[in-house]
Amino acid sequence: MTDPTKTPDLLARTSLFALAVELRARMTGFSGWEMPVQFSGIGQEHQAVRTAAGMFDISHMGKFALKGKDVLSQIQTLVPSDLSRLQIGQAQYTVLLNPEGGIIDDLIFYYQGILDGDQRWMIIVNAATTLKDKTWMLEHLDLSQMSFEDYSLSKALIAVQGPDAVRHLQALVDADLSPIKAFGHLEANVLGQPAFLARTGYTGEDGFEVMLDPEVAIELWRSLLASGVTPCGLGARDTLRLEAAMALYGQDIDDTTTPLEAGLGWLVHLDTKGDFIGRSALEQQKKSGVTKRLVGLQMQGRNIARHHYPVLHDGQAVGIVTSGTLAPTVGCAIALAYVPIALAQVGQSVEVEIRGKNYPAIVVKRPFYRAKKV
Repeated sequence: MTDPTKTPDLLARTSLFALAVELRARMTGFSGWEMPVQFSGIGQEHQAVRTAAGMFDISHMGKFALKGKDVLSQIQTLVPSDLSRLQIGQAQYTVLLNPEGGIIDDLIFYYQGILDGDQRWMIIVNAATTLKDKTWMLEHLDLSQMSFEDYSLSKALIAVQGPDAVRHLQALVDADLSPIKAFGHLEANVLGQPAFLARTGYTGEDGFEVMLDPEVAIELWRSLLASGVTPCGLGARDTLRLEAAMALYGQDIDDTTTPLEAGLGWLVHLDTKGDFIGRSALEQQKKSGVTKRLVGLQMQGRNIARHHYPVLHDGQAVGIVTSGTLAPTVGCAIALAYVPIALAQVGQSVEVEIRGKNYPAIVVKRPFYRAKKV
């Protein structure tokens, strides 16, 4: 069956694609989608999110809904985090693991409550891993006990982020957003139409991610634009998430890295939950200790350490850069990199090889940027 959202070169387009073109956004291919990389400019968009409000089309991300009598007991086996701790209206950022403890994807589980005796859960996953995640889940869930709905193509998703994000969004929502805490969520009407809103994001700022029907998403985008919210692309999304030291799947974490190595040990709840895929591997790694760790690096100059650049110590390659940029808010070049555990302490000096030359860097505390609490 032909997918009507596909372009001739097989890049998919979201329902907001025409609006991005209308705003003369620069487009790029990303995870099989044709997405805006920037509108007014990465620096301007980054600044707008840090100081006011910006919005992102993230409709390319995967969106799944689970419903059944005891969904919890099954999804508990998929992740190292204890999802039983969630109350209705709460969510958990976590990771899917393979038997070796490697990260299949990072994702968010949202507990929506019980309706007619059935537990209701929403899951948002990365665009590049949507099919992989869906396949993995369907292989490990008993579908005779639950329903699995894939809204990845039928629903749009808009992230509204920044200090003023909630104020702009509140004017268009029929429920009070102020009581919703970080990683809280609710169902409400946006512009008079049903939507799912979560106080989550990928920028290090306050804000909401809003899932709704495509035609309503178009109206929401136009309404936010009219109220002064800055449209933003993938470029600013990347610089913002890197300043906040948020991992990018496929670069900073993947099937070969464990949450203990990636600095995500806080997601692993070995003491409060039963068996899960990858548990024995993590137990063994915790017992023996990790040999490498993902750290933050601050370059001692304006040379940018990019993905895959070697990290050196005493002239020897000891690690690898996974992400790097010139951080607009921090005002210096920053990076994430895997280094041996002996070199992972804050204050440790290393070097990064950039185009055949070595440049100094220092291991620093993550995140590089933290938003001021209101």
